[in-house]
Amino acid sequence: MKKQTLHFESTGGASGDMILGALIGLGVSVEELNEELKSLNVDPFEIVVDEIVEQGMSGVRAKVVLHEHQHHHDHDPGLGHHHGRHLSTILKLISESELPALVKKFASLVFQRIGEAEAAIHGIDIEKIHFHEVGAMDSIIDIVGCCLALHKLGVDGVSIRNLPQGHGTLECAHGTYPNPAPATLRLLEGFPVEEVDEPFELVTPTGAALLSSWHTAEVPISGSRATKTAYSFGHRKLNNRPNLLRATLYETAKDDTVDECLVLECNLDDMTPELVGCLFDQLLEAGALDVFTTPVFMKKQRQGILLTVLCIPSARETILDLIFRESTTFGVRERLEKRTVLERNFQAVETPYGEVRIKIGQRNGETITASPEIEDCRKRAKENGVAVKVVYKAAMKGIK
Repeated sequence: MKKQTLHFESTGGASGDMILGALIGLGVSVEELNEELKSLNVDPFEIVVDEIVEQGMSGVRAKVVLHEHQHHHDHDPGLGHHHGRHLSTILKLISESELPALVKKFASLVFQRIGEAEAAIHGIDIEKIHFHEVGAMDSIIDIVGCCLALHKLGVDGVSIRNLPQGHGTLECAHGTYPNPAPATLRLLEGFPVEEVDEPFELVTPTGAALLSSWHTAEVPISGSRATKTAYSFGHRKLNNRPNLLRATLYETAKDDTVDECLVLECNLDDMTPELVGCLFDQLLEAGALDVFTTPVFMKKQRQGILLTVLCIPSARETILDLIFRESTTFGVRERLEKRTVLERNFQAVETPYGEVRIKIGQRNGETITASPEIEDCRKRAKENGVAVKVVYKAAMKGIK
């Protein structure tokens, strides 16, 4: 089984349309994107991709072409093109679309992160933030389109070593700001950058939000093999370098028994057990590999709970966001750990009480362990009016 990762290398910066162009260049159908993004129920638009040659390099340049009908928005000033949009307005557009659930989740997370950055910079409540440049319709299509395109590529991780940073000042809706924009810097906190001699905005807030949300590593996995490369150009001509973003797909043999997981932990001493239980279930529903709690004693011997969550690295932002929103913690510790797991498969066995699925764990082709699915046992027990342990024992007897 193969594992596929995506690596970005930025010479000229990163913006929503540059990232979108790169993903399309790697093989995502622009026709499918245009068709599926119609479910956002926005003004008519079209993603247009041109093949170009610039500074001796051939690649693509993507652009969202809008055909706005202002009367569509007369009933909701929050949708107006020139006055920005509230976060709730954008999130509603996404949630009411017919896009895949994972696409909606990750697109919403990108906008949420931009909103949090803007709110912190301006010192106001997040819902009072007006998304100006990022809230423009073409930027919405860029962000949601990029999340949809990444979903279609089906990659297991995204790596990028660093991003170029310009200098000088730039003009935005609030006036003259230092370059890079404050929101961009906020989104890229902790992200390695490279100072370059270009007096332009090279990485936009949209590009920063997308790449920092997707980022799982700095370099491709050792031993990976490059399978396809795409070059995407921005619309501005730079002074000393091509305005270029390169994206490469890498493939490596995937050992399903060895992988990396992210461990997230925090101490809780001011939450009721009921709320911890609710968070426990929400984390599992959000894709956590495992969740568990440990009783601990904290300062002054206060009783507390150590919450531990295991997840794949690419789910980091989703899980962190949920922990901070649903718990009282002010910080989360995190570490990457390797784990070795048994090869897993399922077999169904017939019992006197009905069919029960058995989870089989194997190593080197040998069955090491097997256990009945407890939810199946509960259902069969309820249907037959017997104890769960009776069904469980009957299922164990059926294992071959």
